[in-house]
Amino acid sequence: MDVTIVIPVYNQLHYTRQCLESLNAAGYPDSMIVVVNNASADSTAEYLATRPALRVLQNDENRACAAAWNQGFRASATTWIFFLNNDVVTPRGWLENLLVYAEKTGVDIVSPAMSEGELDYDLNSRARDFMARLKGVTRSGTAYGAGFMVRRQVFETIGGFDENFRRGGNEDDDFFWRARNAGFKLVVSGCSYIHHFGNMTQKCVVAEQGAHREETIRYFRSKWKIGWLQRPWLRLRRKTIEAKWKWNERLRYGHTLREFHAGGKIYYR
Repeated sequence: MDVTIVIPVYNQLHYTRQCLESLNAAGYPDSMIVVVNNASADSTAEYLATRPALRVLQNDENRACAAAWNQGFRASATTWIFFLNNDVVTPRGWLENLLVYAEKTGVDIVSPAMSEGELDYDLNSRARDFMARLKGVTRSGTAYGAGFMVRRQVFETIGGFDENFRRGGNEDDDFFWRARNAGFKLVVSGCSYIHHFGNMTQKCVVAEQGAHREETIRYFRSKWKIGWLQRPWLRLRRKTIEAKWKWNERLRYGHTLREFHAGGKIYYR
């Protein structure tokens, strides 16, 4: 399979173990996976050492997500690179479906559909039904930072992730904006499906080191020259597009390409 899976990790060993075991159970061996360990202080390094087929890159400090993604890309030699959060679990068939779709349609960056929050359902049966029902449903022009696959040509054209974004995020949005501006196609596709527990590593970093969100938002706005007058318009445009996607998908299929599970309820996004 012509794809490398890149997973940055910082502590949260429970989620890293779940993620890797779900990938193996879905048929993807450790040899396909690059794990970038951002100086975890728990037992992550020891656990990764018990899996010799993994390609593990050990950092002596937390270099944050953008740098880890760049390291993972440089360690790959495949046409496709899938960047995956460690607090994700995957069902059978999700990656094969995504690769077939990407090669058939010619997209350059593609994310699977995603449920987030509590895993209060059987993943494989839910994913199988979801992918069959929503395989033709897409959201164009966007991707999800928790899991997205990128064609190597994108990096060769626009470069890697901007490492000036530190622990507060926005490195994924910046990359997606640059790719769109360069003419690359971005899509979220219902042909594939994963479960994302929800920014567990980011929450850990914030709890330990404080929030950097405002700093990275300021950097993002400065880099893209987004002034006070543009912000409400961009926010309204995004919310309008998302609402259109949500109501159209739910009305036609009973699901949306992004859902949130909490307290036994499903919230559609």
